[in-house]
Amino acid sequence: MTLVDAGKIIIILAAPGAVMAGVCYAPRWCAALTDHWRQRHPPEPAPYGPPIEQLAADLRRLLRLHGELAASAHSAMCAHRVWAVEAAIGARAIEAAAALGVPHPDQSRAAALTRTELSALLTRLAAAGLVLPARVGGFTTDGRL
Repeated sequence: MTLVDAGKIIIILAAPGAVMAGVCYAPRWCAALTDHWRQRHPPEPAPYGPPIEQLAADLRRLLRLHGELAASAHSAMCAHRVWAVEAAIGARAIEAAAALGVPHPDQSRAAALTRTELSALLTRLAAAGLVLPARVGGFTTDGRL
């Protein structure tokens, strides 16, 4: 047996173990390389949500729509639309409050905000500098029709 034959036998015996080690450790090595890459090249900051200008425009539009629906003579016919608009106002107001750093309730409570909670949140947003209509009222006394 020559040295070349001995080398072939060693390669044949070591190859399955080397392949299995590569299969087992390759994901760890790839993860370590990507972590190293991410640390050296951090991602650029991305905005949390829509621009504050869009949130303010949406709030103004929804408040105007709510006022029109509340003043409608067919308020009993469009009660579900008023509820939907109030829920949308609550959702957009909470997003705007998060963007401005104003204290706000949890996003999951957007549809269940009462009139006083919604009015207080809109007042805090206006105090923080968000341009809203001068009169932010028109809600029913219990927050729903």
